[in-house]
Amino acid sequence: MTGSASTTPVLLYLDVDGPLIPFGAGPYPAGDDEGNPLLARVDPTLGPGLAALPCELVWATTWMAEANECVAPRLGLPELPVVVWPEPSDEDGRGGIHWKTPTLIDHAAGRSFIWVDDEITGADRTYVAARHPGRALLHRVDPGQGLTEADLGVLRAWLRTGLRTGLRAG
Repeated sequence: MTGSASTTPVLLYLDVDGPLIPFGAGPYPAGDDEGNPLLARVDPTLGPGLAALPCELVWATTWMAEANECVAPRLGLPELPVVVWPEPSDEDGRGGIHWKTPTLIDHAAGRSFIWVDDEITGADRTYVAARHPGRALLHRVDPGQGLTEADLGVLRAWLRTGLRTGLRAG
């Protein structure tokens, strides 16, 4: 993955369930994976599009390191870094904020980022805008369809806008 105008590439946080394993009616190929038949729903054509983005891909999923074992090979992606989630707390979900949101802001540490998930809300966008100094795109994917070429187009356009305007990418 290439960098951007900055020497620090934009982080792209990827969820698995919903974005990469859609929950819609299909049709999907027959599952041949005894461990998780839903893995057959992963569209291998998404891998090259994700890899071509000028971002540092990071798993932001409860699959944790298992995403590298089960999902990355289906997409043709290398092993990716994984966000380590804290233990659940009573603070999770307060104010409508997704439990992942504070951890992703901490992980980004001021760097620009994209978060691709099917559970993002306006509350998450407001929270990030108020607490994160870098650029951020919180892109909600329709879990019935999963990540599509149109979604990748949104990500590419957002990345181009940052480069064109000379905004620091990280």
